[in-house]
Amino acid sequence: MILEQRRRIMLNLNRVKGLIFDYGATIDSNGKHWAEVLWDAYVEIGVPVEKSGFRDAYVYAERYLALNPVIQPGFTFKEVLIAKTGLQVHWLIENGLLSKEDKKTSEYSFSVSEQCYNFACSTIEKAKLVLDKLFERYPLVLVSNFYGNIEAVLKDFGLQKYFVEIVESAVVGVRKPDPAIFSLGVKALELPAKNVVVVGDSYKKDIAPAQSLGCQAVWIKGPAWEEENSKLTAEAVIYDFSELENVFRMEDRKSGRP
Repeated sequence: MILEQRRRIMLNLNRVKGLIFDYGATIDSNGKHWAEVLWDAYVEIGVPVEKSGFRDAYVYAERYLALNPVIQPGFTFKEVLIAKTGLQVHWLIENGLLSKEDKKTSEYSFSVSEQCYNFACSTIEKAKLVLDKLFERYPLVLVSNFYGNIEAVLKDFGLQKYFVEIVESAVVGVRKPDPAIFSLGVKALELPAKNVVVVGDSYKKDIAPAQSLGCQAVWIKGPAWEEENSKLTAEAVIYDFSELENVFRMEDRKSGRP
């Protein structure tokens, strides 16, 4: 209760007229970094690798996807996951951490991607319950580092209806943590930065650049890829997407729309 009161005091609701959401790990995994989601699937399925090996495979796949046009504009999130896990398994085989001769190896990519996709579906359905309420009160914009297929992903999950505009790094040519990508989101809302709240899972990529523009920020702080300074904070720090209802006092807050 004390923590909740502190959050409400830190976030000035009287200034809030519009919201900017991050996508990956904010809406689709409830603040949990996708490397951690994937690793949990590896463990549950029983992929015989150590976490250190997985982390190297994850980094390899992300860098490869950033440099090569593997992800096509029409790819759904399941297709993105299949591409990611396929590259990860390939790296693990090439580096002797998985056996190509083991019949199970050929099944790992599909099994991991299927489990992670189901996790995303379940998480997003819960997030929609909150987005429905926020959408009634505020204009929402999405700002995301993605591969050029975010609209196909949002359509697949039934999320596109919530956002008046989508700002995607692969389309606009600017990536987080550059504050310029959030400036585009603020511009899309047609509001001063002081009247905008940014909601994201990463302090470095979401919270810090948003605050540098004068926006308020809500940090959904889940299991992170890298250890973070415990002193870092935001106007509100929460640990579950559903807590946004309390942060924005959805039970008694009137619409922020003009």
